Amino acid sequence: MTAPPGPIRRRLVKWRIVSPTGADVVSLRDLSPKDRLRVMAPSLFTATNMICGFSAVLLAFSEHFHAAAALLAVAIVMDICDGFVARAVGATSPFGVQLDSMADLISFGMAPAVLVHTWALREWPLLSWVFAFFWLGCAAFRLARFNVTVDPLADKRYFIGLPSPGAALVPIATIFALQRAHVGPHFLFPMAVSVVPAVLMITSVRFKSFRSVLSLHRGPRWILVLVVLVLALGVSFVPGLTGLTIAYGYVLTAPLGWATAPLRARWFGADSVAPPRRRLPSVFLPGEDDAHTGEEPVAG
Repeated sequence: MTAPPGPIRRRLVKWRIVSPTGADVVSLRDLSPKDRLRVMAPSLFTATNMICGFSAVLLAFSEHFHAAAALLAVAIVMDICDGFVARAVGATSPFGVQLDSMADLISFGMAPAVLVHTWALREWPLLSWVFAFFWLGCAAFRLARFNVTVDPLADKRYFIGLPSPGAALVPIATIFALQRAHVGPHFLFPMAVSVVPAVLMITSVRFKSFRSVLSLHRGPRWILVLVVLVLALGVSFVPGLTGLTIAYGYVLTAPLGWATAPLRARWFGADSVAPPRRRLPSVFLPGEDDAHTGEEPVAG
């Protein structure tokens, strides 16, 4: 009778991610604790954004609409914070960009679609499915287009198309302001709340970037502190009216900016208006030769 074999010792094999492009993928194990925290800090905000979006979906199905809208508002704050923190600590990376887009698709694509579907359009099952999927499709298109059209020479003060957090703010603010969804004839109001922001996401209309709006180097800092204080008081006492003012006001900045551009250029100089856009090669036909090489300006 042979003795039972001794315990088998398994040696841990350290695995590494290999990039298909040949770029070096540095493992977090190779970083010091300080550098590891610096690299991971933006992703913590991104993960919180994703958690809020996923939780909002569950709350929407349970008909806790105001709680779901509140979590999406927190997700917007987290989305702004992760970019700010990434730039502040020097941790901006392609991985962070892709992770942020995936989180945004959940929080500002799937969650608002489910929220509008359950809150406003339950009595019209087919229309609710169409409008919800339309929102999700536009958000996915917007985020994918943003990832492949990052132009280092573009004006960072503007987004091309309504950013998905700004679009999500419209139904969020509307839910906070209204106790019931059916305002106006039948489903026209819920349809407008879900369709108009979705369409604006996939247009080429330019909107002011949040980075430009929140920039600290323009004007006295006390003005920014005053604005934040006023917004905090508004959210605390009249959240519905404050949300509507911010959401609908931000959406209106694009048409108002276009209408007042000639006057602003005359009164405040050329830097007060958006510069001409540069036409970029097609992102849908990467194998085709584009007649435009990126040097021709496009008005608008």
